[in-house]
Amino acid sequence: MPRRRSLHPEEQEVWDLVARTARPLHPPRARQAETAPPAATPAPVPPVAEPAPPAPLPAFRIGARAPQPPARHDLAPPIGQQIAAHPLRMDAATHKAMRRGKLMPEARLDLHGLTLAEAHPELIRFVLNAQSAGLRLVLVITGKGKDRDRGGPIPTRFGALRHQVPHWLALPPLRGAVLQIAEAHLRHGGSGAFYVYLKRSR
Repeated sequence: MPRRRSLHPEEQEVWDLVARTARPLHPPRARQAETAPPAATPAPVPPVAEPAPPAPLPAFRIGARAPQPPARHDLAPPIGQQIAAHPLRMDAATHKAMRRGKLMPEARLDLHGLTLAEAHPELIRFVLNAQSAGLRLVLVITGKGKDRDRGGPIPTRFGALRHQVPHWLALPPLRGAVLQIAEAHLRHGGSGAFYVYLKRSR
């Protein structure tokens, strides 16, 4: 192995001058950390909301009845309540006696079993003829109806004829002949019939 010779003073001076201008190929790691840009501070993570605690169950004792679901409500009141809400246009004492079944109808029309198309002209003919004959109280029997709802998109009302007759009586040509409508007393058919109190014919 050849021996390394020492540098002369002139050579050492030139070497020191060159060494001062040289840059290291691999700087120390400590110096890299000093010159590296500071790392970005991560954004704060919002706290996760804790789920609300479940509502406590109602107290229950062995042998107690379980709560029942709320009953379904029909937005349209029954036809009897609708008619009872109509304003009174006849003598109050006569109306009270009629509602109690103490007045005997002077004529009756039985529409039970007819279709709506068949019942409407029959009702018009009967009421107008009764008024022309001077009658005041007549009875229109509709029956309580059957449940004919087939489950279609439009529900069918229970007792379509019973609900339609008061509507017909409030429309021309019968509106000018009818003074008051009331649900019949049990002795005259109850909710399956109507008292129709007529105006005096002119």
